[in-house]
Amino acid sequence: MPPDQQSTQDMIFTIAVHGYETSSPAALSGVRFARALLNQSHTIHRVFFYHDGVLNAQSLMVTPQEQSSVRDQWVALHDEHGLELSVCIAAALKRGVLNETERARYEMSACSIHPAFDVVGLGQLVEAAMVSDRLVTFGA
Repeated sequence: MPPDQQSTQDMIFTIAVHGYETSSPAALSGVRFARALLNQSHTIHRVFFYHDGVLNAQSLMVTPQEQSSVRDQWVALHDEHGLELSVCIAAALKRGVLNETERARYEMSACSIHPAFDVVGLGQLVEAAMVSDRLVTFGA
């Protein structure tokens, strides 16, 4: 079936998140959209965090007790559905979001990324877009 006539059922999505929960609704909107897709039996190939969106992967941020952490909601989707949470390495380095490899490379004192997130190159977003039926972006 041609792409413009494809059924909206069982589609493959890639989600790009460009905003952080304290400065933009992008992360919360993205996680709600992802949960809705999964509840409708769609597939999410990858969630790609870019620009300030990489801050959602921070393990060193503490959310006030009366608030819900958007990061924890992404981690729950990762744990429940095996959702791939990818963080752009260039954007992450600029914002101090480091995995163990980058921590050691730059001789920093701490790793700051939650273990559910992977640090990847921008090519992973391109690859994900190529294999997905839709690329949906949250944030500017």
